[in-house]
Amino acid sequence: MNLDKNNTTNIILEVKNVSKMYATHQALNDVSLSVPKGQIFGLLGPNGAGKSTLIRIITQIIRRDSGDILFKNNPLQPIDAENIGYLPEERGLYKKMKVGEQLLYLARLKGLSKNEAMNRLKIWFEKFDIKPWWNKKVEDLSKGMQQKIQFVATVLNEPELLILDEPFSGFDPINANIIKDEILELKRKGTTIIFSTHRMESVEELCDHVALIDKSKKILDGSKKDIKNSYRTNVYQIEHTTTIQNLGDKFEILETENVDEHFLTYIQAKESGLSNELLHQLINQTEIISFQERLPSFNDIFIMLVTGKTTYKNTQQAIQHYE
Repeated sequence: MNLDKNNTTNIILEVKNVSKMYATHQALNDVSLSVPKGQIFGLLGPNGAGKSTLIRIITQIIRRDSGDILFKNNPLQPIDAENIGYLPEERGLYKKMKVGEQLLYLARLKGLSKNEAMNRLKIWFEKFDIKPWWNKKVEDLSKGMQQKIQFVATVLNEPELLILDEPFSGFDPINANIIKDEILELKRKGTTIIFSTHRMESVEELCDHVALIDKSKKILDGSKKDIKNSYRTNVYQIEHTTTIQNLGDKFEILETENVDEHFLTYIQAKESGLSNELLHQLINQTEIISFQERLPSFNDIFIMLVTGKTTYKNTQQAIQHYE
């Protein structure tokens, strides 16, 4: 399924029919996707689906067997690495080097002058409150501290495209929120971000656009809003004061339960666009405290597409998702 409606002039990275084979294993099979400028693009998939292979091809760590990749409407070139930042899931710092020396070294490799690098590092060290770490060896830092340093190293040269592979791995909730806020700030400043993760709550919170790869093929691609709307189940959750009777042939009461002296009822409309009619019927029967449509989460969409289990498409099972 492809729900992408973006204009190609607003695309920073375009992957066209890319395939990659390792010996007898097909890692990518004719994968195409377009990453809109200035958005957070969620790249999802189960382990072994091909996400890491695609990222390594985009970052020019490995070569594709076929297909094309365009960066800012031109064929991807080695020089483009200067404008593409990559934070791998497996971090790669030199453990024996001191933090400050290492970050300065990496900044110079990315083309920054010593003065510019020092100025930017000062800002990041103050922002992350890590000034005491400058002369510490990387091996003396916790995993979370090392990941903060790796994040700084990745964004220091202000790349136009930033690829983050499980950026919250190993962080406690407080530091995860700090990194999340920085990701959103980078987006506000115009950075395009490819965000690869297994944490569906992060996808819900951060991503504008999502692509799902499974078994080497892209099986879903589109804006977050369009995808969620395409998998809507017309299930409504209503909190109310008295019992609800029969609602006619257009609606089915899935389940009712008692919650804090009120009732919580799940109702499925058998056709879309019937929310006003449902609300009208309910008003004649009970006092409504809350009324909302329950859209499937990305976690549910992910599981359904990867496993083939249509849990929230089944009327009798739909309520199980919402319990």
